[in-house]
Amino acid sequence: QVQLVESGGGLVQAGGSLRLSCAASGSIFSINAMGWYRQAPGQQRELVARSNSIGRTNYADSVKGRFTISRDYAKNTVYLQMNSLKPEDTAVYYCNVDFFSRGAYWGQGTQVTVSS
Repeated sequence: QVQLVESGGGLVQAGGSLRLSCAASGSIFSINAMGWYRQAPGQQRELVARSNSIGRTNYADSVKGRFTISRDYAKNTVYLQMNSLKPEDTAVYYCNVDFFSRGAYWGQGTQVTVSS
């Protein structure tokens, strides 16, 4: 079993910042990548940022330069620092942990709302 506990969502004004956290626990050996996805109402879930096992990161074009993903390997935690937030960043953000041999697990989601 894998448990993912997310925190850090909320309501913020445009231009503000939020930091999301996702802590993984349970059977968490052989993690490949950890990342964040988001889903706005009526839209498909999309990749926001991802960090693989060797520290390589990739970002959605829409968040490059504003969001930063980081990992604490000792704590099996992934963070998403979100700066210069825009109303179009409003969505439910989901933590994703991908294992080498067991597929991916999802967090329960945390709401991020950016007001204009």
